[in-house]
Amino acid sequence: MNWIFSFQRIKSIPNSTLLLVQCHLFLSILRRSCKYNFKPTVTGAIFACTHKSMPQKSLLSFFSNANNPKKPSPEVSPIKGASVSKRRRLTILESDESSNEACHLSSPSCDQTAEIAVKLPKLEQTTSTVMSDKENSIYSVSELKPSIAATSTSSKKSSELKKNSAVKKIAKPPPMKVESESASEIPGKPKIEYCAEQPLTDVSNYDPSKEHYNPVTDACWSRNSSVPYLALARTFDFIEKITGRLKIIEMLCNFFRSVGLLSPSDLSNCIHMCLNQLGPAYEGSELGVGETILLKALGATTGVGLEHLKAALKRQGDIGKVAETIRSRQKTMFTPKPLTVSVVFAKLNEVAAMSGNASQAKKIERISSLLVACRECEAKYLIRSLSGKLRIGLAEQTVLTALGQAACYTPFHSAAAVKGCSSSGLLDASAGLSLEQWKARVESAVANVKKAYCVCPNYDKLVAGLLSDGPDGLHHHCYITPGIPLKPMLAHPTRGVTDVLKRFDECDFTCEYKYDGERAQIHVLSTGVIHVYSRNQEDNTTKYPDIVNSLMPRVISSSKLNLRIQKLLEGGTNLSESTDPDAVSCASVESCILDSEVVAWDRQAGQILPFQVLSTRKRKDVEEAAVKVQICVFPFDLLYLNGVSLIEKPLRVRRQILRDTFSQLTGEFMFATSLDSSDTDEIAAFLDESIKGNCEGLMVKTLDRNSTYEIAKRSHNWLKLKKDYLDNVGDTLDLVVIGGFHGTGKRAGRYGGFLLACYDADGEEYQTICKIGTGMKDEDLASFSDFFKNHVIEQAKPYYQYDPALVPDHWFEPVQVWEVKAADLSISPAHKAAAGLADPEKGISLRFPRFLRIRDDKKPEDATSAQEIYEFYKSQEQIKNQEGTPAANEDELY
Repeated sequence: MNWIFSFQRIKSIPNSTLLLVQCHLFLSILRRSCKYNFKPTVTGAIFACTHKSMPQKSLLSFFSNANNPKKPSPEVSPIKGASVSKRRRLTILESDESSNEACHLSSPSCDQTAEIAVKLPKLEQTTSTVMSDKENSIYSVSELKPSIAATSTSSKKSSELKKNSAVKKIAKPPPMKVESESASEIPGKPKIEYCAEQPLTDVSNYDPSKEHYNPVTDACWSRNSSVPYLALARTFDFIEKITGRLKIIEMLCNFFRSVGLLSPSDLSNCIHMCLNQLGPAYEGSELGVGETILLKALGATTGVGLEHLKAALKRQGDIGKVAETIRSRQKTMFTPKPLTVSVVFAKLNEVAAMSGNASQAKKIERISSLLVACRECEAKYLIRSLSGKLRIGLAEQTVLTALGQAACYTPFHSAAAVKGCSSSGLLDASAGLSLEQWKARVESAVANVKKAYCVCPNYDKLVAGLLSDGPDGLHHHCYITPGIPLKPMLAHPTRGVTDVLKRFDECDFTCEYKYDGERAQIHVLSTGVIHVYSRNQEDNTTKYPDIVNSLMPRVISSSKLNLRIQKLLEGGTNLSESTDPDAVSCASVESCILDSEVVAWDRQAGQILPFQVLSTRKRKDVEEAAVKVQICVFPFDLLYLNGVSLIEKPLRVRRQILRDTFSQLTGEFMFATSLDSSDTDEIAAFLDESIKGNCEGLMVKTLDRNSTYEIAKRSHNWLKLKKDYLDNVGDTLDLVVIGGFHGTGKRAGRYGGFLLACYDADGEEYQTICKIGTGMKDEDLASFSDFFKNHVIEQAKPYYQYDPALVPDHWFEPVQVWEVKAADLSISPAHKAAAGLADPEKGISLRFPRFLRIRDDKKPEDATSAQEIYEFYKSQEQIKNQEGTPAANEDELY
């Protein structure tokens, strides 16, 4: 049975001494209550932690009147006498009615929790509503800490309790209506009320890998209820234990089918948590809670000392597994309210938003409140999510594929789904279709989902579109919008001019300077607001106040839309439709999206400065008056203008509109220098000029055929051509530093070499590719040593793939990306990069790697991928000679 007592709350949590006094007070009251001659028939567990003792008269009146339901106590009735807003849960344990064992007091000291086993009169069972306190979260530490039985309670007293058999088992609570406050916390989402119709054990058996999965009967929650967090955690657990991408997609698809059908308001939250995101990158909300804070929160929840937790972390190497192990040892007197996805997601957002001097203590309190309610594998994935490293091998493209398949198998938007019916067509839309027809439908749905996300990388909008109109109607909901950054189109590397001519045979192309700066997507909204976004969709607006406050307002004010451009925007197909190309401007630029490169600029010399100069600018909250490094913006593409998307138009058209609409400002806003030619000598000379102009090389792009702007793709219609002293590798590599080797001789006392790795997005792991020690000046080595000594870890991360024969003196956190050049790539038994791609067992390594620079503009996850390493290896001349010229690779989403 479950009963609810109401005690007067005190503002502060009492210390252990006060707890013990309160416990003894309760025992004293109960012993004196014998004169009221009530029959003790039930043993109860009363928690005295956050409340003052109930007045003796009220408590004794409760006991004396409990045997006489006709005369309830005027002060405290069995159930209705409790204050609704301040009720507390009291777990009543069933007892043998013939047992007259004495009361037992256990007074643990490690977690300040007091437990009293007492005899209470038999009362009529009444179903009640458990309400949450609006002032304190249902999962606040002060609420849930009393529910944790002290792990250090005397084993002797525990054995006595079992021996006396006063407590035999916990009574199964009756189904109760629960109000989920989580849904009401999310703007625009309906408040969810649900009933725990199924036993909690069903959640523990949830299996998204089940063959012939039914999204209704195989789910562990009911329709219109919030998704149990344990269901998501178990899905993660299944995914982590397998490596097959198709099986991962199948399991995630099954989970999404159930969520979309039963709990559609949770679908967006589930997707974000699969990707370990709190929202779109441009909103700037990130987790990444420090390891120390997580360990302190775990210690506060379990009573385990910080040093013991650090030792456990050193042994296991995974803070998530440490949390799961430690938390599983802690038993509870009654099961706390199960966590739901919506509650966890809301709490994660609260943690991410905390800042200031007291933020650490607040984060520990909020994290502890979640940990205390964790079951089974929940603690492992909760802690990993908080740390910012889920590490289960879920890439974004995998999630999008699973989502597209789920929306195809189980149409969330159908009339049956909206009405709550469970028709066969809703549960499995493949019925009645041939294999070819069904395959085509699934591929179309996945393609629509991926395209929609490319043009509008916002999962809230994507999910809203799926729930409303399905995959085929996503274009009505997801479209290019100023203020929502697009994933930029990227280029494939090439070895030389000859390769360019082979690739672009029989089509016109242009060559542009490849500027050595930072990609900048500039959005001008119709409201006049201006944003600057990075290639990773991060909001860099505060990094470039000179662009936002000074440069772009002048550029916009001097812009013009002539009649030719207006005709084109209204549906014209080419630039020659207007007979008056020099017509007076009849409209101004109201909104636009420019793709550009920002470089450091020397105003006096009128030339580009190295990238290292640009990287000295502060990353955010820059005051315009404090700017020391001047910049110049080089726009090379126009994606959107005055409400019209231009990405489907050929590059020749987009470029002409860009140049006709905007005016150049020398040294501040200048179009990319370009050359339209297919002559080998002219291109080679133009490449040399770009290098002399402090550029990296050339970008070569098709002008007409296959020249649309391909969002989020690394396309073969754009090629990057670099001039370099080593011709075998046509591009530099961006690699992550994961270890350091002690220097000798002149380099003694500092790191003399470093272990580098590429990043494998599918496995979410770093794979070693080379040891590097050349290309660094003495001051570089001193700087690196000072930097990395603050990022040393005691052992390799579980997601580091390396050969045990090549272990550095110190392992590092993956925090910095280096640009590296090499003579060539080769198969290596000592490194793990792209292992299994070029060779079944061996990896790929760099020969004669040389350090070029630090890439502060890239995150470790943006490093050169294992797949790209493999492509570099395959493109080498000697490999081509052995196997013939490889077929053109398909453009892939990155």
